[in-house]
Amino acid sequence: MFFQHVYDKTLAQASYVIGCQKAGVAAVIDPKRDVDTYLEIAQANKLRITHVFETHIHADFLTGSRELAALTGAELYLSAEGGSDWSYEFPHHPLRDGDVIMVGNLKIQVMHTPGHTPESISFLLTDTPASDKPVMIFTGDFVFVGDVGRPDLLEKAAGFKGTQEKGAEQMFESLKKFAALPDYVQVWPGHGSGSACGKALGAVPSSTVGYEKIANWAFRFANDKEGFINYLLTDQPEPPRYFAMMKKLNKVNRPLLTEVPRLKDVSDQIMELLRQGTPLVDTRDKAEFARGFIPGSLNIQGNNSFATWAGWFLSYDKPFVLLAAPDRHDDLMRKLMRIGLDHVLGYIPSTEPYTKAGGTLQQVNLIDANELRKLQEANNIQVVDLRGAVEYQSGHIQGADHVFVGDLPLCLERVSRTRPVIIHCQGGDRASIGYSLLAAHGYTNVRNFSGGINEWVNKGLPLTR
Repeated sequence: MFFQHVYDKTLAQASYVIGCQKAGVAAVIDPKRDVDTYLEIAQANKLRITHVFETHIHADFLTGSRELAALTGAELYLSAEGGSDWSYEFPHHPLRDGDVIMVGNLKIQVMHTPGHTPESISFLLTDTPASDKPVMIFTGDFVFVGDVGRPDLLEKAAGFKGTQEKGAEQMFESLKKFAALPDYVQVWPGHGSGSACGKALGAVPSSTVGYEKIANWAFRFANDKEGFINYLLTDQPEPPRYFAMMKKLNKVNRPLLTEVPRLKDVSDQIMELLRQGTPLVDTRDKAEFARGFIPGSLNIQGNNSFATWAGWFLSYDKPFVLLAAPDRHDDLMRKLMRIGLDHVLGYIPSTEPYTKAGGTLQQVNLIDANELRKLQEANNIQVVDLRGAVEYQSGHIQGADHVFVGDLPLCLERVSRTRPVIIHCQGGDRASIGYSLLAAHGYTNVRNFSGGINEWVNKGLPLTR
């Protein structure tokens, strides 16, 4: 048996290539959209991709299942569970609980495991030449290492009212199926630490059924359904705004993108594009952005969180421009295509095309912990904490107001335009996004405490709960 774990650290998303080397065939489970990764793996191992499986209709990334099928001729095998509201709207082989699919000598059995979503399925793998016992289970967003999938996304992100309690009840029942599996079965989940699909995902890539029954918090509530539901629905992180679009695009018949797009230089057009209101996303490091940025631009650093924050703030029906050096283009475009943000008009390599055309840069007004402490004593400022609600509740600066950065464009009335405003997050990345957003909306009274809670605590300054 061939097996390879493919991990996208930018979305903390796992996919899998499993193959029967004797038959020379392979299957991919939950592929990301830049599918050249799987083509290279198959070619290097002399395998032909014949099957593509999905565990559920994903909310956090745009799958590459249809792209991979278009390029290889592979067949799609997708869930038919959960009812008509959760049916895929393009041709595929429907899968139900108990179905068995053979990939060469590999036996893949379907388990319906609703909870995270109604149609969620897991795949139990048996390497039949070696044993008649299952060796692996691919759980998607059902069971993670140390956590289970959150059932509130359909309600909070996609607007399906009244689904989170039902989903939590289904999760409780699905875990009984999981617990009945042999302890030695390896658990390979769809996400790792950093994903918004749970609240306490472990950092290691895999586990076993037996270990999860010992260490996963969910099994402490095996005989307490009400306690399980309450714990599961409490303190989940804010679901990124783009999740609703992913739910739609992963279900419907959409245009395919079978290669990573190339960007064109729009330096000569940048002034006109800005006059037309075209969004400009500055992907530089926050320190470089602070030293000089194009007015109205949005600073989303091109790091591992780039796609997530782009999904919070960019529109799927409005083209935008990137400020990014050419050696970053492939990486950035992969991150964008993984969440379906395909409408990139082009790029400018730096701020120079703007300044050469007569534009004037702005600078971020920075502040450190000592200055903030002095301003606090004067008692005429507003401190705005841009972190998530759970972070804020766990400890914040005395008197700070909470406005999650993802909601900032919808909550501008909560930020003063008259008093001095100090914004911060944990370590500065979200605060740089927030500063650029506020500056673009005409705020001139804002200072960025870029060091954030990390600097505050390192200075020995107090937090309150």
